[in-house]
Amino acid sequence: FLVFDILTPVIVSLLVLLFQPIAVIGRNVVLKNATKKMASLPNIIVIGITGSYGKTTTKEFLTTILSSKFNVLSTKEHKNSEMGIASTILNDLKPENQIFIVEMGAYKKGGIKLLCDMVKPRLGIVTGVTVQHLSLFGSMENLLSAEGGYELAKALPSNGTLFLNAENKYCLDLYKKLNTYGKINKKLYAENGNKLNVEIWAEDVETSSTNLSFVSLTRDKQMAHFKLNVLGKHNLQNILGAILIAKELGMSLEEISKACQNIKPPQAGTIVKKGVHGINVIDSSYSSNPDGAVADLDCLRLFSGKRLVIMPCLIELGEKSKEIHYKIGQKIAEVCDLAIVTTKDKFEDIKKGAQSNCEVVFLEDPQEIFNKITTFFKEGDTVLLEGRVPEKLLKLLKL
Repeated sequence: FLVFDILTPVIVSLLVLLFQPIAVIGRNVVLKNATKKMASLPNIIVIGITGSYGKTTTKEFLTTILSSKFNVLSTKEHKNSEMGIASTILNDLKPENQIFIVEMGAYKKGGIKLLCDMVKPRLGIVTGVTVQHLSLFGSMENLLSAEGGYELAKALPSNGTLFLNAENKYCLDLYKKLNTYGKINKKLYAENGNKLNVEIWAEDVETSSTNLSFVSLTRDKQMAHFKLNVLGKHNLQNILGAILIAKELGMSLEEISKACQNIKPPQAGTIVKKGVHGINVIDSSYSSNPDGAVADLDCLRLFSGKRLVIMPCLIELGEKSKEIHYKIGQKIAEVCDLAIVTTKDKFEDIKKGAQSNCEVVFLEDPQEIFNKITTFFKEGDTVLLEGRVPEKLLKLLKL
């Protein structure tokens, strides 16, 4: 038994090495079959969605809008990897589908190209780019190639179009750079019409704790009023991108506006719930990124009473991590009465950013966090859950 215990790491390593070739062969067979099936359905319009944030929300909005007129299939939940997309193709894609919306994720250069080689998108959208995954990509050049949209742009056919978020500096940089790579059709969308060459923008924007409303205007002088039952002004960028693609596919703004009435709050990724003791809870606990954290804090600002954010430190930010957490601390100080940080690696940077304008504490035990909440917060006050929080805390809050 002692010898077996000593040799366990060696035995496990040998088993992994033994089965790895089998796993690689199996993966390649799945990808090959998915590629072959896509090739057999050339009439399906494929829309590829990539970016550092907003991919899932844009996909959900676009699926709801286009489903009012077309037979649409989209990748499920957050299945944006090569195997997840291949599984959707093999199990769910049917000849009667007219449009296939594909959320594309990658963590290395060439990752989006691989997905494009499989699904052959005709339309593509880059929702926005941040340094969230910089440490995984190894360099900004690698990140911009994949998650930044360059590989998606190069994969589009001559009759394809790339849609870019003009509110994001990296998307604007890509728009300008593509002028040097031959003729690639591209269109910009933005929150306002002041940016150069923007195709669609919004005016009369109003936000509340329950909805987002605005008037959408286009460069070809179309206009329509939109009202969505979603939280947060940041969703304006996501819905404008979806509207522009739907318009490209022949839907009128009036048709799109009507379809948007079917969008549900969970599709925006941020849900308001009633927690224990009548406390409002903004649940944005699936994941977080720098832009998303700031946007969610802006959502928190819409609520009256005392305000609290509970969040872990953000990861995979590379050399910019210290600066980003300091700025998040500054934003917290503008909005919150209290901040609870559940991980310690960049806690001091957040605290320095908040300075003395907001109490920032480090707590990782769910029961201690719950005790802190129920001691200082009452019915009508609001808690923002930003990024992954302990499952036990969700149960204590009765979510």
